[in-house]
Amino acid sequence: MTLQIRRLTGEDLKLALGGLAHLRISVFRAWPYLYEGTEDYETKYLQRYAETEGAVIVGAYDGDRLIGAATGEPLGSEFEAFQAPLKAKGFDPDKIFYMAESVLDPAYRGRGIGHRFFDEREAHAKVLGFEEAVFCAVIRPESHSLKPAEYQPLDPFWVKRGYSKLNGVTVTFPWLDVGETEETEKPMQVWHRRF
Repeated sequence: MTLQIRRLTGEDLKLALGGLAHLRISVFRAWPYLYEGTEDYETKYLQRYAETEGAVIVGAYDGDRLIGAATGEPLGSEFEAFQAPLKAKGFDPDKIFYMAESVLDPAYRGRGIGHRFFDEREAHAKVLGFEEAVFCAVIRPESHSLKPAEYQPLDPFWVKRGYSKLNGVTVTFPWLDVGETEETEKPMQVWHRRF
């Protein structure tokens, strides 16, 4: 096994979008996202990274196979749904880097790849002149019927990385849950860090 982590921009980023779409559909189907993704939606959703100046994909490869990826872009280029709650609290989206999704094949977890995803995106953000970053994590009720008994939230990992919850700052964004027939708005907690 030859694991490599690569920071992708430009044409390399575009070439990784298909693999990222497949990872998002498979990884986000699990708790806590429960995302019922489709190829068509993913193609449209991910195209924005190819069109956004400053966007990055950090790809984890086993040989030539993309087994994990983390994305990011300037928050000012993100959907308004992600910007508005921060604007309401006095933050300037043009000064913040948005750490978007992180997806990793479960067979490769526990090897430090998650740390590398943060390291590489933060380094990319600093090169672009950003001094702070945010990301969002879905909020699910503790009593949710699909929550696995063995689930361990990633909060301790994120705190160790220097991030903290922005109290009272949540984003809502729609997606289709596994087993549902219509998209519903999901609340997501915003986490923040200054570099």
